[in-house]
Amino acid sequence: MLQTEDLQLVPRTAMRFGREQLDKAAQRLENSSPQQIIEWAFNEFPGEITIATGFGVAGAALIDLAAKVKPQLNVFFLDTDFLFPQTYALRRRLEQRYGIEIRAFKSELTPEMQEQNYGAALWSRDPDLCCQLRKLEPLKEALHGYQAWMTAIRREQTSARAKARVVEWDERRSLVKVNPLVRWSKGDLWHYVLENDVPYNPLHNEGYLSIGCTHCTRAVQTGEDERAGRWAGFTKTECGLHL
Repeated sequence: MLQTEDLQLVPRTAMRFGREQLDKAAQRLENSSPQQIIEWAFNEFPGEITIATGFGVAGAALIDLAAKVKPQLNVFFLDTDFLFPQTYALRRRLEQRYGIEIRAFKSELTPEMQEQNYGAALWSRDPDLCCQLRKLEPLKEALHGYQAWMTAIRREQTSARAKARVVEWDERRSLVKVNPLVRWSKGDLWHYVLENDVPYNPLHNEGYLSIGCTHCTRAVQTGEDERAGRWAGFTKTECGLHL
């Protein structure tokens, strides 16, 4: 395990541009706690890292963990205009609990404009395009000007995330990506949330193990994968943010 004095492992400029140094940092941080990884990230990118949340239970846990390291957090979410009322309510609860503003980034297309340009219920016909318009395009603006971003993804969630590293280079966006919870199991996550009284979306108590947009999310049945409720009827398991 890393000690606090070991957090400054690699020169900051090297971290930004050296893949070898980035790999070394990932190796050294692999067995570190989420708190240590978060502290390392804040030390490495002061004022230049932002935290993404989708208001799932992992995203709420990440905010709680990060707030214990650095109370004044820079957090954003992608407002698709199709989120559950419970999700918007959780945003307000988290803002009040931690004294932060969780910034919203939206598509330039309103739902009405999207329907006019692409037809009704685009998500039911081409969910990849819908995610591109309502998530991936706004993400560009959300990450603009930053050197790194922090996410709450975990390896056990999907096959696409199974090889995610604690620290990695996001080739698609030319940024460092930090995943402090990547080694946590679902049990680790819920133990932390309940032990620390972290606010979470009540839909989780109704079988919604992964929560996205209203049109593309359903409750998960017994024995199903935790992301089986996303884009049901399609082979799609990712919106594209973490590919």
